Amino acid sequence: MNYAQAFAQYEADLIAIGEEKEGLAYVFNEWKNWSRLDFILHQPREIPEADLRQLDRITKLLKQHLPAQYIAKKAYFADLTLTVDERVLIPRPETEELVNLILEENSDESLTVLDIGTGSGAIALALAKARAGWQVSASDVSREALLLAQDNAKANQVTVNFPHSDVFSQISDKYDIIVSNPPYIAFKDKDEVGRNVLLHEPHLALFADDDGLAVYQRIAEGAGKHLTAGGKIYLEIGYKQGYPVSQLFQQHFPDKRVRLLQDMFGKDRMVVIDDG
Repeated sequence: MNYAQAFAQYEADLIAIGEEKEGLAYVFNEWKNWSRLDFILHQPREIPEADLRQLDRITKLLKQHLPAQYIAKKAYFADLTLTVDERVLIPRPETEELVNLILEENSDESLTVLDIGTGSGAIALALAKARAGWQVSASDVSREALLLAQDNAKANQVTVNFPHSDVFSQISDKYDIIVSNPPYIAFKDKDEVGRNVLLHEPHLALFADDDGLAVYQRIAEGAGKHLTAGGKIYLEIGYKQGYPVSQLFQQHFPDKRVRLLQDMFGKDRMVVIDDG
C-alpha cells in the first residue's frame, strides 16, 4: 500500500462520520516534519508500517472530534508558530485579519497596546513581533492560558507583558490601542458550533452571557479610563453582532467614530472605535 492509498482509506473513514479529512494530513505532516511538497512527493511510495500505525492513531483521535491543532500541539498564526492545547482557543484566520488591520492603520512609532483575553497570545505576539517599538500587554482571566501565552512568547522571541486580569479588573495603565477577541457566542447558539469545538475548546473563551455581549459591555464601560487621548479600540465580533456592538460603543463613545467591517467571507467581523 502506498501513502496515497492509505490516506484515501483513512480520509474516507473521517468523511463518513462528518469530520474534515484535511486534519489527517495536517497532523501527519507535523509528526513527520514534512512540507506540503514532501507530502505530495511521497504519495506514490510504499508506506512503512510505522507510518501506517501513526495514521491509524491520528484517525482514531480525529474520530473523537479532537481538533487537529490540539493533536499536533501546534497552530500557525500570522508569522508565528504557536503551541496550543485545551487551555486556549485555536487561532482563526479571521483574527489574522484583525491583526493586519491594526498594523495597516497604525505606524511604527512607539505605541502602547493591551490585548484583552489573549488566550494563546496570538494577537499580542503577532503585533509585538511586527512592531518592535510597541509596548504590548496581554491579559486573560485564565492563569492557565497566560502560562501557555508566556511559553509562546519565549518560543517566538517576543517580549510581551502578561497581567492576570478579568477585563480591566487588574489594569491601571492607559493604552493607545485596546484590542480584544473576547468570548462572544451566545449560549442559545451552541448548536451552531462544531462538535470538535464544543467538546474540546475552552467554553470560558467561547461563550458569554447577554446573547454573547457581556464582555463587550464590560469593555465599553471601562475602556474610557484606559485609553490615551486619541486612543483606538479594535474588536473581533460574531457575525450576528455588528449592530448591537456598534451601538453599544457609540453610546459609550459618542465623540468617536465607530466602524463595522467585514471579513474575507463578507460577514460582519470587526468593530473599530477611533477619532476618524
